[in-house]
Amino acid sequence: MLTKFETKSNRVKGLTFHPKRPWILASLHSGVIQLWDYRMGTLIDRFDEHEGPVRGVHFHNSQPLFVSGGDDYKIKVWNHKTHRCLFTLLGHLDYIRTVQFHHENPWIVSASDDQTIRIWNWQSRTCISVLTGHNHYVMCASFHPKEDLVVSASLDQTVRVWDIGSLKKKTVSPADDLMRFTQMNSDLFGGVDAIVKYVLEGHDRGVNWASFHPTLPLIVSGADDRQVKLWRMNETKAWEVDTLRGHMNNVSSVMFHAKQDIIVSNSEDKSIRVWDATKRTGIQTFRREHDRFWILAVHPEINLLAAGHDNGMIVFKLEREHRFLRFYEYSTQKDAQVIPIRRPGTPSLNQSPRTLSYSPTENAVLICSDLDGGSYELYIIPKDSVGRSDVVQDAKRGTGGSAVFIARNRFAVLEKSTSQVLVKNLKNEVVKKSSLPIPTDAIFYAGTGNLLCRSEDKVVIFDLQQRLVLGELQTPFVRYVVWSNDMENVALLSKHTIIIASKKLVLQCTLHETIRVKSGAWDDNGVFIYTTLNHIKYCLPNGDSGIIRTLDVPIYITKVSGNTIFCLDRDGKNRAITINATEYIFKLALLRKRYDHVMSMIKNSQLCGQAMIAYLQQKGFPEVALHFVEDERVRFNLALESGNISVAVASATEINEKEQWYRLGVEALRQGNAGIVEFAYQQTKNFERLSFLYLITGKLDKLSKLMKIAEVKNNVMGQFHNALYLGDVKERVKILENAGHLPLAYITASVHGLTDTAERLATELGDNVPSLPEGKTPSLLMPPSPVMCGGDWPLLRVMKGIFEGGLESAARGGAVDEDEEDVGLGPPTRA
Repeated sequence: MLTKFETKSNRVKGLTFHPKRPWILASLHSGVIQLWDYRMGTLIDRFDEHEGPVRGVHFHNSQPLFVSGGDDYKIKVWNHKTHRCLFTLLGHLDYIRTVQFHHENPWIVSASDDQTIRIWNWQSRTCISVLTGHNHYVMCASFHPKEDLVVSASLDQTVRVWDIGSLKKKTVSPADDLMRFTQMNSDLFGGVDAIVKYVLEGHDRGVNWASFHPTLPLIVSGADDRQVKLWRMNETKAWEVDTLRGHMNNVSSVMFHAKQDIIVSNSEDKSIRVWDATKRTGIQTFRREHDRFWILAVHPEINLLAAGHDNGMIVFKLEREHRFLRFYEYSTQKDAQVIPIRRPGTPSLNQSPRTLSYSPTENAVLICSDLDGGSYELYIIPKDSVGRSDVVQDAKRGTGGSAVFIARNRFAVLEKSTSQVLVKNLKNEVVKKSSLPIPTDAIFYAGTGNLLCRSEDKVVIFDLQQRLVLGELQTPFVRYVVWSNDMENVALLSKHTIIIASKKLVLQCTLHETIRVKSGAWDDNGVFIYTTLNHIKYCLPNGDSGIIRTLDVPIYITKVSGNTIFCLDRDGKNRAITINATEYIFKLALLRKRYDHVMSMIKNSQLCGQAMIAYLQQKGFPEVALHFVEDERVRFNLALESGNISVAVASATEINEKEQWYRLGVEALRQGNAGIVEFAYQQTKNFERLSFLYLITGKLDKLSKLMKIAEVKNNVMGQFHNALYLGDVKERVKILENAGHLPLAYITASVHGLTDTAERLATELGDNVPSLPEGKTPSLLMPPSPVMCGGDWPLLRVMKGIFEGGLESAARGGAVDEDEEDVGLGPPTRA
């Protein structure tokens, strides 16, 4: 038994798994209902409208609903998406023990201490049947997963099976008037909706639980007589098959496992017991020191169970005893049984194989387990044994913390106590003994004659022949080691960390995951593909990672070949999953500078999405990202970043906002593209910048037009600046005079030799004529010569990017001309 998740809270009296999501509902004695994500170990939500303890909860199998029943005699139906109680069903007169949705019909069955079972239509919100017959508290009631049956358990020491076929017919609308009349008479004169089909008697004390087998005609029950009983039924009768003894106190709950031939029960004796349903013998017992167990829940699809106790709940899975070695051929996807694995002693759920090492040339297999504190079994597989179950072979066995092949016919066995390895041949004979350089608790293959030794906080590669340390790396506790196909790189998997290193343990990158890493394998391109609880992901050699696809249930990767992932599911069955590897192959081509592949993929693939655009920007390829974008604002930003001025102009025209025009003007000025600078300034009516642009480019005719525009708009300062840039003294004097600055107008006219104008202004000024400086010869203030008359100037030589010509060629279907790769960008044409 492996505990997956545990909570500490109040006494848990009811549990139910969500059929599709990793959720579990727990109803508490305190009256609160908790919704947990058992993968993440987090509390998602809580519901607390019941008055008193809540004993029963159940998820609907398709709607976002769950039902609860409590000691307040109320049944409540909730929508867990909206966190609302939709309605309350009233009718029971005492505590409600269990509630359950029907798998098809809009029904709920409830069991109560008022000695009745009720069936409700939750759509019409009415009670459609009351099942009476028990003469003590009814502790549980549940629908059969397929047939029109209900099973119930009571403290009157009986288990009852009810036939509700008539109830199903009653809820179907009659097809004709005669049937409708018959049904009306039946309702008026007390027609029977459900009848007792069997009464199972055999327990000596009150029965706390009874449940159906998911597929077989079996019932299991648990009672205060400390016994678990197995019952079989057919169309006419039901009878006791066997009694399972071992609990030391009241059996609280008992259920069949959804996928395996086992029965799980829990008890107030503080234990959970696992029974073989075929042999009817105990397999394992799990105990707590201080907590009595009250309730069990079995997941309907996967190997998960949950148990509620005095201080919370645990979610766990049961391991299987693997009794056969199987062979899977990837090319043909043929799965065959090779040989049975025989083990001494009684099988136990916690002694299953932990690791497997294979020598293909010798067809030999090493299987390690925790049996006897750590042991291994060596099998030499006969070549003609594939697919035959009659080939039985006794393994060569030994003790050791772990064992791995290090050569064709040699394997190493770790002695934990001494940190030594024994090198053995296929006869299981010691041929060499070697001390390891660090205290080691596990060894892994690291190439012929080499071992990777693990301690708590580091790993070391050790050459057994030369007794040299070839590499060392500080790591979290490593669980799995996965070598690339060429043995050049290794992935070290911890619970939440993946470390990629070279064959000499030189660190390349580290990835951290918030949820548990389950498995991984290298593909043929040197990309590491791995799985978490709910995703398949990739990791590039530089540490870039991403999601390939989401998983409903965890898988364990065994091999990656092209677009196919071979894996094992939780039932141990081989599966082949097809993935879309385009994203990580594209990123890998960028990383390795295979630009011909990049252009080919752009031309032929459907690469898109904000994540891809952001990645290309981050990695310095905005010109590539430009080919995936349709949003004009994003295109504009990418065009500016990559220096593609023509695309930027087109996007700015579409957006037509001041900010984009301003930024376009800045970038065009940086590139020396005067035409685009002018166009951008014109769009924003930035006359000051336009004036200066016309000045330095020598476009004096346009500068004159700007001066007249400023005069029309009564922009005195703009008019004066333009006159100053043009060297038009008469216009400057006129502007100063019109603005009322007669002294300045006089000085300007006098200095620049406009005698007539100066005399006229002096007359107007009278006694306030300003005096000119003596002893100095005034000079004309004229504008400088233009930097460049007309056209653009090469202030910045913008080189074509690695892809630019190629991408354009790819779009045209042509090849890249190497002579054009470094040609400077010419000025874009204006539309």
